[in-house]
Amino acid sequence: MSNNNKKWFSLNLNSRKKESNTCGCGNASGGCHSNAPKQELSEKEFFDAAVNASIGEERTRDGFDQVFDVKMDRRSAFKKLTASLLIGAGAVSTSCSVITDDETKEKAQIDWEEQFKGNYKLMSDDEKKATVDRLVRSYQLRTGKTISMSSKNAEADVLFGYAFNISKCQGYMDCVSACVKENNQDRSSQMQYIRIHEMKDGKGLSFDEADDNYYHEVPAEGHFYLGTQCFHCDNPPCVEVCPVQATWREDDGLVVVDYDWCVGCRYCMAACPYDGRRFNWSKPEVPENEVNHNQHYLGNRMRKKGVMEKCTFCVQRSRSGKNPACVEACPTGARVFGNLLDPNSTIRWVLENKKVFRLKEDLGTEPKFWYYMD
Repeated sequence: MSNNNKKWFSLNLNSRKKESNTCGCGNASGGCHSNAPKQELSEKEFFDAAVNASIGEERTRDGFDQVFDVKMDRRSAFKKLTASLLIGAGAVSTSCSVITDDETKEKAQIDWEEQFKGNYKLMSDDEKKATVDRLVRSYQLRTGKTISMSSKNAEADVLFGYAFNISKCQGYMDCVSACVKENNQDRSSQMQYIRIHEMKDGKGLSFDEADDNYYHEVPAEGHFYLGTQCFHCDNPPCVEVCPVQATWREDDGLVVVDYDWCVGCRYCMAACPYDGRRFNWSKPEVPENEVNHNQHYLGNRMRKKGVMEKCTFCVQRSRSGKNPACVEACPTGARVFGNLLDPNSTIRWVLENKKVFRLKEDLGTEPKFWYYMD
């Protein structure tokens, strides 16, 4: 596309690029030796340098080191150490008991190994498979039922994006119900990753005046509807503030959470400008006959109390070539999902042929969630 024909919006498919005051020779600007030979890094050397600059020695630490070598106050450290020792003591006691059956011993061993596993982001593929296998076996031992849990990584040449047609949404909330069921969200607290905002015509996008809990027939005259959820930003502020690297951006653009590594500080919740995160004040409860057994480690597996949750674009579905549950459930076709790197995808057609916009673009978060109208 020529500059003369450039559309009014730009599609940023890359992560943030940080500027540098150096020319590449290693000296600060103004101190460059112009005649010095410039050494170019190979792609692997550049990758290793970038990873080391970001997480450094964390790459070589095992799960035990990652658990205990974390900056925290004395009270938190004592609580964490005590909990770990209790689990360890229980596991040792159970495994040594002559009256304990084999399944109970196995469950104790699983609890012990899970307690000291590392951050999922830093695991090898074999380590990811091992923790998934343990969680599947633990669920089977506890409930007598079997689940399918995936640790599938992001695929090459895939960057997920989402578009919402404001003129088509009628406020039915089928998307919300489908999301709750698909992602094993807590029933008692009525946790919902998706919000549908009912707004008055002529008021613009006034979230302060929007009704998010309407209980009447829809669509209501003189109103329009707009949905929000996690926007999976290219430059997510939630990731920047997490003190334990429990949340990060994957190569396919999904911003994910390691529930077992999250400490529940809620910094990410405060940092998100789109109200995209939810906190578990109590252990999520889902009736056994309603549990979705098709799960992903970074998605809809059962969570514990006191951790953050959010929309993952249904990673258990999207990485298997399916649409998120909310897209499939929408009765009016207001939701579009797909690969932004595929020029033949519907999402790319929408971005290239419709007048689209994103919320709070001035913040530079680069959300991969667009809005448009017919």
